[in-house]
Amino acid sequence: MFAPFVLALVFTAFGAIAPAAAQDVASTATRHAPLAFTALPADQQAQLDELEHRTFQFFWDTTNPANGLAPDHWPGQSFSSIAAVGFGLTAYGIGAERGWISRDEAVNRTLVTLRFFADSPQNASEDQATGYRGFYYHFLDMDTGLRHGRRTELSSIDTTLLLGGVLFAQSYYDRDTAQEKEIRQLADMLYKRVDWPWMQARPPLVSMGWTPGGKFIPHDWEGYNEANLLYILALGSPTHPLKPDAWAAWTSTNKDAWGTLYGETFLTFGPLFGHQYSAVWIDFRGIRDDFMRKHDSDYFENARLAVRSQRNYAIANPAGWAGYGANLWGLTASNGPGHFGIADGDRTRQYFGYSARGVGLQRVVDDGTIAPTAALGSIAFAPDLVVPEFLHMKQRYGKYIYAKYGFRDAFNLTLHDTDAPIRTGLVIPGFGWVDTEYLGIDQGPILLMLENWRSGLVWQVMKRNPYVRKGLQQAGFRGGWLEQAATTP
Repeated sequence: MFAPFVLALVFTAFGAIAPAAAQDVASTATRHAPLAFTALPADQQAQLDELEHRTFQFFWDTTNPANGLAPDHWPGQSFSSIAAVGFGLTAYGIGAERGWISRDEAVNRTLVTLRFFADSPQNASEDQATGYRGFYYHFLDMDTGLRHGRRTELSSIDTTLLLGGVLFAQSYYDRDTAQEKEIRQLADMLYKRVDWPWMQARPPLVSMGWTPGGKFIPHDWEGYNEANLLYILALGSPTHPLKPDAWAAWTSTNKDAWGTLYGETFLTFGPLFGHQYSAVWIDFRGIRDDFMRKHDSDYFENARLAVRSQRNYAIANPAGWAGYGANLWGLTASNGPGHFGIADGDRTRQYFGYSARGVGLQRVVDDGTIAPTAALGSIAFAPDLVVPEFLHMKQRYGKYIYAKYGFRDAFNLTLHDTDAPIRTGLVIPGFGWVDTEYLGIDQGPILLMLENWRSGLVWQVMKRNPYVRKGLQQAGFRGGWLEQAATTP
């Protein structure tokens, strides 16, 4: 697997199809009030509840109970992804609220996780550290918790996603018990320990990462992407905050990404994970920074338009990928068959392994691979579009793609060559390619956004967190719930 920052670079590196027809495709979805979970027929509610439960079980069952480290992928031997741990920490609260585990079980697993990160070695060595200066390595050994190989970077974005779960735990476990007090104290310490200005190799922007051997990665977080949350958390720090000019610098190139794409005009980023990752923890409805105020929008509405644009692209289907249409769409970072070409008539179809697929203004990265997390992780943005796709995928392809922990990571209905040099998964005659793995960072948005759509739980908990509120205010966000006093959910 690759870090999200690598995926952003991968997305800019490929140019499979130029979206020349993007300006001419009219939006096909009718604008109306968001679909409520309770408005669905009982059988559909039950199916979505089962999906959420199965996805929760991924984190509960596959995490190492001795240290709280969640796997990057499962099954098979895996290293831990600290971003997946952040999703897992949030999952435990959801599981407790849904009654899938007890609150005491959630508390115990959360304490194990936070104690591990609090006590694990923080130093500048190559091999004997879990992190440094409050940041953590993107991948950790599932058992020892040490850096997983020297190619693994100290990741600013994956530390951010870990902290999303840490701060959720801090605000969710609010009872006056010794264990829940300890959770709040550990979460506070872990967040305050992160030295955000140190990661500003080229201020005011934040570097994508650091390694003891190569030092700072020569790329910064600039322009609209999943680093929305990174800058918000860094601005909210009471100990090592960034200055507000960091937000201005990060958003300074937004004008280059604003445009009309497959019938929708919005702030673009091709893979849908870039719209999802920050929004799983922060309710952007009705709160605006300077850029969104100027465009009479907010980041939630922007994500909804990104979803509609991708669906419109699938309906247009300029490359003729099998299965694409109104109820089968969704490109994001995910597993894929592998990097190779297969002859298809008078052309060669190019396939990718793990890549950041997406629809962008300048290029499209698409090899016919659909990742269920692209749509399902967007269910809170556009449930009226996502629910029909969920039903279509499950009913038509469920025996191939739906299993113990919900939807497998990805599938491709175009690839039927059983001799293809696939990297992962298998080619099933009469169906196509299907992955055999689940990825923690793809399971996370499915679970968290399903719960946000159903109850708003994660959003409501995070609204109470003073560091999140301060970070948003320092970034210039105003309006909506941010102007109201914090309340319990």
